[in-house]
Amino acid sequence: MKIILLKDVAKVGRKYDVKDVSDGFALNMLIPRSLAEPATPQGLKQLEMRKSKNEAEKKIQGDLLLKNLETIKGITVTMKGKANDKGHLFAGITKEILLAEVFKVHHLNLDPESVKLEKSLKETGEHKITVEASDKKVEFTVNIEAE
Repeated sequence: MKIILLKDVAKVGRKYDVKDVSDGFALNMLIPRSLAEPATPQGLKQLEMRKSKNEAEKKIQGDLLLKNLETIKGITVTMKGKANDKGHLFAGITKEILLAEVFKVHHLNLDPESVKLEKSLKETGEHKITVEASDKKVEFTVNIEAE
């Protein structure tokens, strides 16, 4: 059965891919969970419109991100978290928490995929965070203090 993926599905494909999967997998797993829809002629026409709309949105977001890179360069974000006496945080600061704080303080909306943070921050002190867009890289500082 031919399907159009509506979301990324592990070991099947990425969003907006047209794939040929078994009928049972499509009818019992993918379609009921809104992960895919049948690849009808009308659905394929809508797919092309969705792809073009999605690419236009990504281009706009990319331009906005490049504009925000100059603004974010060199800023410092101060965050507080509960820590033990050695400076280790009880709960790590993830990329999502960090981006929410940047938006709250500096009103900059950053794409989570552009922020390079391999693991959550779990220690107090200053940390350099890299933001990449296209071929530009900038850094900003996160200062984590114990409560």
